[in-house]
Amino acid sequence: MAETRKIKTALISVFHKDGLEDILARLNEAGVKLLSTGGTQKFIESLGYDCEKVEDVTTYPSILGGRVKTLHPKIFGGILARRDNPDDQAQMTEYGITPIDLVIVDLYPFEQTVASGASEQEIIEKIDIGGISLIRAGAKNFRDVVIIPSKAEYPVLVELLKKNGAQSEIEDRRLFAERAFGVSSLYDTAIHEWFAKQA
Repeated sequence: MAETRKIKTALISVFHKDGLEDILARLNEAGVKLLSTGGTQKFIESLGYDCEKVEDVTTYPSILGGRVKTLHPKIFGGILARRDNPDDQAQMTEYGITPIDLVIVDLYPFEQTVASGASEQEIIEKIDIGGISLIRAGAKNFRDVVIIPSKAEYPVLVELLKKNGAQSEIEDRRLFAERAFGVSSLYDTAIHEWFAKQA
């Protein structure tokens, strides 16, 4: 099984947009198709790049005040499908699901919101659901997908794109997956600790 994977489609859904410019320029130059949501999609288009709306892929709008945007089989199927599994590939074809090869996520700032003295309601709305699910999905399927779980990994991705162009090796993807589970672990720990203090 080939361990090199080309990046043809990237899903970008981030809270903080700064630091994306170099990544977007390199992905665009390599002809990578961009998918995004809300403010990130507008930011990408403001730089002059084509970007398909996630809601055009899912045929569902962002609902519940933005609580549900990416949670859909056409997104998660695209991330979790095993490229070397014939049954997965047959279902991708059957349901018209496009593979997603790169996922870039920057979670809602939960800890910063708590530290700011925000209200309970504001804090709860900063518990990221779609983002953390994208991180876990991308990391689980690291054999096929590059997962960038935070701004801290942007420079690492830029170096990868400089070195390899729009493709990755299994060692790169495994390292990103390890860091992704580190991000999700710390995030959930912070949420757990906040809830424990409310008791």
